[in-house]
Amino acid sequence: MEGPHIQIAVTGAVVTLQPEVTTVGRGSFTDVTLADPSVSVLHAELVRRGPYVYVSDLGLSRNGTRVNGRLVARRLLSDGDALTFGSARCRIGGIITDEVCDELPPKSVTPELTRRELDVIASLCRPARSDDAFITPATAREIAADLVVTEAAVKQHLLRLYSKLRIPEGQNRRIRLANEAVALGLAKPQVPDQQRGLPAPRGDAGSRSPGPEQRWWPGSAAAAADRRRLTGRTGGLG
Repeated sequence: MEGPHIQIAVTGAVVTLQPEVTTVGRGSFTDVTLADPSVSVLHAELVRRGPYVYVSDLGLSRNGTRVNGRLVARRLLSDGDALTFGSARCRIGGIITDEVCDELPPKSVTPELTRRELDVIASLCRPARSDDAFITPATAREIAADLVVTEAAVKQHLLRLYSKLRIPEGQNRRIRLANEAVALGLAKPQVPDQQRGLPAPRGDAGSRSPGPEQRWWPGSAAAAADRRRLTGRTGGLG
């Protein structure tokens, strides 16, 4: 496709940017409509100025806007940049790159993590099994049960992850860690059953209401047995 455009990851849909301002949000009257509860009704704008495009977060959502995993208020974009509105992922394309774009600060670099730390992140961000259930990430105890290690070992790994991913102390620290891990591509959300042509699971999980800063993160290790059965892993983090 010629000209600046944005591709929505979950559907693959490609939307050509408007000549001046393209609105992004959950609202039905936005130019790029993202059906994700973590996205505000009017979340951000993509602004064209000649051959350049920048994204501007409107500050109306607590979940924010990220470019290549980094939280931004306003940022000039380069061709191929990954945009995340709340937890909805998109990619920008069709932008002509020149000296101005080349002089932008370097994109955020994923910190170097050990295999053990990646195991902890995978368990922390275990995709929810229920339909659109918005619940918290796994606890240290649930991760320990999932990975068959001690809770104390998991807590030590979490502390190192907080430091490496620069998650400050405060409320919802595990949720912020999980959000950052997914934004950096360290953990992948599971495609809902309906999108894979499978029937929705039974139960009333879909009726749960999300708490502050909560998204789609799994809050239990209910699938731990399935994971160990599929991977055959029984060893600990050591």
